[in-house]
Amino acid sequence: MQKGSRDDRLSALPDDILVNILDRLNVPEAARTSILARRWGQLCAKLSRLIISVQDFLPEGVLHTNVSVEELVRTNAAVVQATESILARRNPGEHTIRLLSTTFYLRDDAPLSIGRAVGHVMATHLVEVAKFTVRTGKDDIAEIDDDELITCARKFMVFFDACSNAFGGLTSLDLENLRFGESDISSILVSCKQLKHLHLYNCDCGEHSTLQVDHAHLSELCIVQCLLSHVKLSWLPQLTQLVFDGWIDYDDPLFIGHVPLLKAVSLTNVALSSNKMFKLSEFLSSTSVQNLKLGFKSEKVCQDCRFVSRGFTSSPLISSCVFSLQIWVQPECPTQSLASVFRQLRFVNLVNIPEGYDLTWTMFILEAAPLLKDLYITVCAYLNISFCNMVLMLVQMSALLKIYFHLCCFCHAGMGSCVFNGDG
Repeated sequence: MQKGSRDDRLSALPDDILVNILDRLNVPEAARTSILARRWGQLCAKLSRLIISVQDFLPEGVLHTNVSVEELVRTNAAVVQATESILARRNPGEHTIRLLSTTFYLRDDAPLSIGRAVGHVMATHLVEVAKFTVRTGKDDIAEIDDDELITCARKFMVFFDACSNAFGGLTSLDLENLRFGESDISSILVSCKQLKHLHLYNCDCGEHSTLQVDHAHLSELCIVQCLLSHVKLSWLPQLTQLVFDGWIDYDDPLFIGHVPLLKAVSLTNVALSSNKMFKLSEFLSSTSVQNLKLGFKSEKVCQDCRFVSRGFTSSPLISSCVFSLQIWVQPECPTQSLASVFRQLRFVNLVNIPEGYDLTWTMFILEAAPLLKDLYITVCAYLNISFCNMVLMLVQMSALLKIYFHLCCFCHAGMGSCVFNGDG
């Protein structure tokens, strides 16, 4: 550009390029460009990616984890206004919406307004991916009592019943802190016929309840910190990814039925000394998993004060105690059934495996999975760890596959670490 020239090179670009630029902004930022000229306001009606989140309307520096009630109400209202305004500008059937994602709080009538606006645009536009992320305003499970869980679930079901058009076209649903009625989750799965991604955090149908999942299109299921005794994946022909983090019984907590495409499985739980271990060959007997992650949040028992803690923590109360570390799944001897389960295994990640199980589990995985490419191990131990033999073994095997070994030593002085990988 020559000195003194005021040519607007950006506005000279064709509409499709400018829309591509605006698609990379969040909705509030894209909407602000409409003040530049009438043309920019028209471009906002052509966006293919609409991500409208309460987080984008919070004051700078404020996180959704510490929002006041006043801010919660204000940001929810802003999400409603943005959703209705952006969707009302679009000409029916003119431009495909590649992604329509809304994140909002389950408060007042805001979900109903958002659901109706989304349902209307689904009826008049082609929407490829539609997502609801429904928050309750609390992230700490300890702060939520049973009555709140039930109340929030009732509010959600009112929203669900009133916005059947929107839920019928959803492809992704994120829910937290809800205690449903016995048949509510089944009703949601039946109505959300296009659903591909379902994430449940602290959701159940009552303590020690059973979750049964049958769905024709679901490809990703994530269940985290839900007070479930059993999860039954009876019929999920498209499921490829499963995350199951935290369950309360070891009596067959997961049943896998017809899930022929399941490739990635992540299992994490607290190991209690009162529970028996179970076998992976039985747990995953009907699958051909390629990517397996096992997380171990061990119970820690102080032998002097009998203090029990789930998961690792930096609490000063715990740092000087001697702990008993448990494991929730049992290493197995190589058998034909085990070989059939792990015959396609390529990647394994063992997270926070307790000291004493590291060498056993490494050999177990290596013998059971002949096609393994990458092995990641994080070992947690206390003071008396001896891992020289394991490191020597890993060095010898590094020529065969990539092995990543991370040791966390917890002691009176703090935590130290040693990292080894197959690349040297």
